[in-house]
Amino acid sequence: MDLNTVTEVHLARDRADLRALGESVAAVAGGSALYGEPQHHLTALVDLTTMGWPALTRTDDGLEIAATCTLAELSQIPAQPGWAAHHAFFDCCTALYGSFKVWNVATVGGNLCAALPAGPMTSLTAALDGEALVWRADGSDERMPVAAFITGNKTTALNPGDVLRSITLPEDSLLSRVAYRKIALSPLGRSGAVLLGRLAPGGAFVLTVTGGTVRPIQLRYETRPPAATLRSDVLAISEWFTDAHGAADWRRAVSALLAEEIREELS
Repeated sequence: MDLNTVTEVHLARDRADLRALGESVAAVAGGSALYGEPQHHLTALVDLTTMGWPALTRTDDGLEIAATCTLAELSQIPAQPGWAAHHAFFDCCTALYGSFKVWNVATVGGNLCAALPAGPMTSLTAALDGEALVWRADGSDERMPVAAFITGNKTTALNPGDVLRSITLPEDSLLSRVAYRKIALSPLGRSGAVLLGRLAPGGAFVLTVTGGTVRPIQLRYETRPPAATLRSDVLAISEWFTDAHGAADWRRAVSALLAEEIREELS
């Protein structure tokens, strides 16, 4: 929809240009989330796509994903030797409720900052123990797990003027075996629950529950847990919620079933 109250768009070239951000001035990249609902409090936008950040950067520590990286770019990332988790990139992109046209403009950072429970980039980056780099408005940098960056339904750790710069996925996570499950009330509907299980090279097992919870929930075990333990722990999660895309009790029940499928796949 049109943002009728916005009268200016600033093209950011360096970090100094981000000082214009504030309560009534928002950052924009793809804009698919920003333009999806009224933003009557906004008077201006700062375009981050002109910052020139490389979409994907391979490092000794893993993979850095720029906040401005599009889903199309992420879905097409070439496989690297040993990256058992590679398929999860495309899998999670397909969980987005949007067409290929949206894939070409929607960004990883925008999907995270929207903080919708069904955000597939939240599912992906949290499951792979991604670390978010936040540029604070005061000029400082802060790193935090993606699972902590998302604080609730449509809420994040960002303050006015802050910017999500990138997400780094550690090498150990990329080398892990990953199993993915998604369920929705209709074939093309928004995700009701998205779960990813990860079995690290050292044997540690991590289950990340999203979509049906207001924030990412992670269950961690030193080894693959018994079925009864995993089921009990999933059912004990308290952050389930109800909306048009599923009731809390349904999300809780199906997540327990999907968690067991994941446990079996990673046996």
